[in-house]
Amino acid sequence: MNFVHQKIPQQDNKLNNFLRRKINDLETDKREVVGVFGRTGAGKSYLINTVIGERNLLPSGSVNACTSVMIKVEANEQNSKYEADIEFITKEEWKDELWFSQNFLRERDKDEERDREDIEEKLSVLYGEDWENKSPEELMDVKYFKEIPEFLVSKRKMLTDQTAEELSEKLVMYTKSKSEDGEVNAKRWYWPLVKCVTIRVPDNDLLKHVTLVDLPGNGDRNKSRDKMWKTFVGSCSTVWIVAEIKRAASEPEAWEILQSACSFMGNAGQCQQIHFICSKSDESSNDPARPSTEPRAFILERNIKAKKEVRKEFRKLNEVTKYFSDGSFKVFTVSSYEFVQKTVLEPYETEIPELQEFLQGLNDCHSVTLNYVKGALGILSLIQGARRTDGTDIKTAVCTELEQKMKDALKKVKKSMEETHQVFEGCLSEGVRKSKSSWDKNLTSVIMPRNKKGGGFHQTLKCIVQQDGAYRAKKGKLINLNMKLSSCLTQSIDDKFKKTFPNEGECGQFNGVLDLFSLNTETMRKNTKYKDVKLQLMFLSTEEDKIKTKLNKIIRDRKKTIYSSLTTTIETSMQECYDVAKLIEGEGMLENIRTTLTNHVRESKDVMFQTAKDVMLNQLRDLMREIFDDLEKTMQESIELSLKTDGVSIPDVEDELKMVKNHYEELKRSR
Repeated sequence: MNFVHQKIPQQDNKLNNFLRRKINDLETDKREVVGVFGRTGAGKSYLINTVIGERNLLPSGSVNACTSVMIKVEANEQNSKYEADIEFITKEEWKDELWFSQNFLRERDKDEERDREDIEEKLSVLYGEDWENKSPEELMDVKYFKEIPEFLVSKRKMLTDQTAEELSEKLVMYTKSKSEDGEVNAKRWYWPLVKCVTIRVPDNDLLKHVTLVDLPGNGDRNKSRDKMWKTFVGSCSTVWIVAEIKRAASEPEAWEILQSACSFMGNAGQCQQIHFICSKSDESSNDPARPSTEPRAFILERNIKAKKEVRKEFRKLNEVTKYFSDGSFKVFTVSSYEFVQKTVLEPYETEIPELQEFLQGLNDCHSVTLNYVKGALGILSLIQGARRTDGTDIKTAVCTELEQKMKDALKKVKKSMEETHQVFEGCLSEGVRKSKSSWDKNLTSVIMPRNKKGGGFHQTLKCIVQQDGAYRAKKGKLINLNMKLSSCLTQSIDDKFKKTFPNEGECGQFNGVLDLFSLNTETMRKNTKYKDVKLQLMFLSTEEDKIKTKLNKIIRDRKKTIYSSLTTTIETSMQECYDVAKLIEGEGMLENIRTTLTNHVRESKDVMFQTAKDVMLNQLRDLMREIFDDLEKTMQESIELSLKTDGVSIPDVEDELKMVKNHYEELKRSR
């Protein structure tokens, strides 16, 4: 196709420009994102290393995991080196975090002891003992960042090495906490400043079109890290939840991770499958020197029992199952150790090969290749068809026929989308009514929780307003006032939204609205009546497929923003109130913050919930308009240029057309 691109004449006319653009637009890459969750010590790093065949890539074992840093693992397509691309938070964000941390540490709230320890650890690994009794301004001195000058100028830091092990050693101080046994020698640990690390691995077929993302369980207090976390979770087509087999079904942290992330994966995301991975199924440690002591039959029997127990536990989670069906949930019992050492289990019994096959299936670029070849076939058909100067009458007649078909198909699309919009308007109107009648109950459940008596809650509430309504404690569930206030709105549309924008199943996006659009060019091509425009009809068939694929991707991405808009609009409406509450200090702080929040919601409830409804419906309307306009513009342009334009000056591509057609037929047969 590059060769054909070069053969197209340089004359500046519509057909030549159109052909060059179409060749440049051919799809060449497609990436699937797999998110990996799990508590510290569950064996995430060891699992990832084993599955992708890089035993020394991600540090594990003696080095404690860091709960904040997101790590992407993908293929290096540029060279044969191992690379790490480190992205930092901004200086301003770190200064805000220092200010928040020091204010938090001034309080002596026993209920927040774990959070205090978390903050003290974060400051200690970066500053040693030099952070105490110093202001945020003093702690921003350049002397603390000599080894990472990139942080001071908002640039990324690149690390490169010939082996995974060498890169891993350099990367430890940016991704992990201190080692327990002191094996890793580092004066400072920079993970508190790191937003995300992208590791690129050379010559790895499993990562060619797949990105693995090692994710924290509950996002992050830092706003930019939390926003990136939501983006990653929302882009995952599959999620792996990793838990040790001996307590997989009963481990609260694994299920809490799933519950806290399910809405971001479901209606606000594109996740199709959840894999619950019971690690260490041989009950050995990650130490390769320690073989399993359990007999094979015992291990296999226990694995079967563990799968049943995990599935049983999953079915109890109503909050999760409303987004994900039982069919989308699969349980694996894996042993990375046994896969490597082969002491007791056969390789297939470790289920590592099954995970590798799954990644290979995601990674299989067959569909990308087929789409590319079909698109190339369409373009070459147009070029060769445009060379013909005969058949003007049939071209005119077919053009008129197709334009009428397009108008009729667009009417069906518009009618279906309007009906969907009306349904959502009705659902949201009911959601607004419920929100207005239950705002005080929802608000009280957050600012006056039953399990927090007296003044012990004041620091948590202060953190909630400092973080604009959302607070993530070191341990425990996410507290999100904005989500609670918008809960009646989201609940009113949840079921309808899942059916309208499904992540699973065969039904297309937006109730399969794009399936209503068809010019029936495939049927026309089989009719001898249209033999003189057969090549043009082939092109139009491929163009129809391409625009539908493009629009389905747009719908899939935009629906995340549309669903999330209910909560983000509430947050915007609450922002003024949060800013006032942040300044409240001294005696009576707890009650004053509660009063400020209560008064604001009471006074703004009639407007706030209606605004959230209107914003969502407007975003839905904008998406509908974009779908309609793109369909009409793309297909109208394609019809006109293929049937109303002659290309006597463009090259003969008969040989290329035959070759690509053979490739296309071969690919179709092999599916």
